[in-house]
Amino acid sequence: MEILRDTRPTLEIRNPSKPCARNGVHAASKIDFCSLCKQHAIFPHASGTIINLATVLGCSLQYIYPRVDPSTYPIHSEPRSRPSQQDIDSSSMHTDNFATNAVHAGSAPDPSTGAVIPSISLSTTYRQDSIGVHKGFEYSRSANPNRNDFETMLASLEVGSEEAIAFSSGSAATAAAAQWACLSEEEGGGRTAEDIADGGKSHILCINDMYGGTYRYLARVAKTTGNLEASFLDFDQVGEAGIRSAIRRNTKRKQIVWIESPTNPMLILPPLTLISEILHSIPEAHRPILLVDNTFLSPYYSNPLTLGADVALHSISKYINGHSDVIMGALVIRKGSAQRLSQGFRFLQNSSGGIPSPFDCYLASRGAKTLPLRALKHGLNALQISTALSKDSRIAKVSYPGLKSSPYYERAVGALSRQAKKDLSKLGWDTRALEARAGIINGTIKHHRPHHFSGNATTVDAITEQGIPFSGMISIHLASPDPSDPEVSHAITDKFLTSLRLFSLAESLGGVESLAEAPWQMTHGSIPEAQRLALGIDPSLVRLSVGIEDVDDLLQDIHQALDVAFS
Repeated sequence: MEILRDTRPTLEIRNPSKPCARNGVHAASKIDFCSLCKQHAIFPHASGTIINLATVLGCSLQYIYPRVDPSTYPIHSEPRSRPSQQDIDSSSMHTDNFATNAVHAGSAPDPSTGAVIPSISLSTTYRQDSIGVHKGFEYSRSANPNRNDFETMLASLEVGSEEAIAFSSGSAATAAAAQWACLSEEEGGGRTAEDIADGGKSHILCINDMYGGTYRYLARVAKTTGNLEASFLDFDQVGEAGIRSAIRRNTKRKQIVWIESPTNPMLILPPLTLISEILHSIPEAHRPILLVDNTFLSPYYSNPLTLGADVALHSISKYINGHSDVIMGALVIRKGSAQRLSQGFRFLQNSSGGIPSPFDCYLASRGAKTLPLRALKHGLNALQISTALSKDSRIAKVSYPGLKSSPYYERAVGALSRQAKKDLSKLGWDTRALEARAGIINGTIKHHRPHHFSGNATTVDAITEQGIPFSGMISIHLASPDPSDPEVSHAITDKFLTSLRLFSLAESLGGVESLAEAPWQMTHGSIPEAQRLALGIDPSLVRLSVGIEDVDDLLQDIHQALDVAFS
């Protein structure tokens, strides 16, 4: 302690205009710097500390540091740097798990202050030591410390990834991914100079059930403003032969196969492993990029990059941030795919300027630290609610892939991440039996056609009677006395949604609070009516984003709203 007192920097007041009334500090007196900073809630050694203190004290201040041998003062010694992920991967060191990465990746203590949480870097530009020589940052549109930290963290969570690239919204990430197909190879895109010269359009093959905003961009914006054509396909309906024929082989341009898993809002799980096998049977020069929107599951429940996807798309606003106070998006690139995608995505991120603010990156990084805790609670609540609603006669249909009665249950089990299976095992699920049921043998998942559970009990069914938690998203169709009359369905849906107490009638999803909405007029209103009806998006459809509140309270809220709607 004596060393601390003797070596702590002090401040000397130079030419004070008047004594400081708040501290009683008089001219030419020396004061303890760290105590003063603590008293005025100013961080010592931070940039601008002298100016801040001078403002507080109303005088001019100057550092006075004693000359000390650093070896005798370990408090100011250089902090031990953390090993990089590359160091971990290339050595026999322990590899951290999901929850640990969520807390620590991209969040190393500040080497200059020791702060355990990185500061928010608001500077738009950075001083260069000489022309073109800098510390990795030139202008915040191109790179920012908070954005870099967030991207590092996200890449550590999405297992199998090489790199994450953050955007100002999920829609901005969608636009960048679509524009990549039209970008020249010189800029890291999917088109050669010959392709550009012949004027042909690039192609994106999309799943037919998808978020309305994504459909709007691909079908209406990119079609008219870019050299791009999108087509939509029910992958299960057409099967392997139909998927192969839908992939255009008469072009050298890079195509994108674009799916959501599960889809929004019908919660369909497409045959991801089958799609991946088909694409990887195509020579690499002509192989389409497989992009999976992983927003509904988050990296906690599923890691599509380990199942053959090249890119995972996220609306960070949802589960990863988890608090309904950030608009952000991201593209995460699989190891081995980075060389042909990273350059193009980075070029588009910088050129379009669709970047998140430092503060949003800070908030999203903070939110992601609790993702494994929140995601499990979301899923457990949703599993219990979907089970209860499936027994309610006022509900015509419940869609939740985690229910064992779901036609997509085996696919849901097969898509579960290692972390999710680990946590479920601790809670009593027999994960080996789950994998056996899903047909996972030595890490390989067999293909499943959607089918309904036969009702035959097995060991795993006895342990997990309801199914498995699989995110907090549930879609329900409310029963109607006259299903042929959309106005009757609309009236019941509106009455139900406006009678909820804990579920807020609002768009978006993935926050700690529960939300409910009507896709027919809200999130999917931009899709043509005939197409909505063909997909099952009708006035009776309600999408629930189940929060982390007490599940008994949520169930009571739903039941009382149903009582009102059907009274």
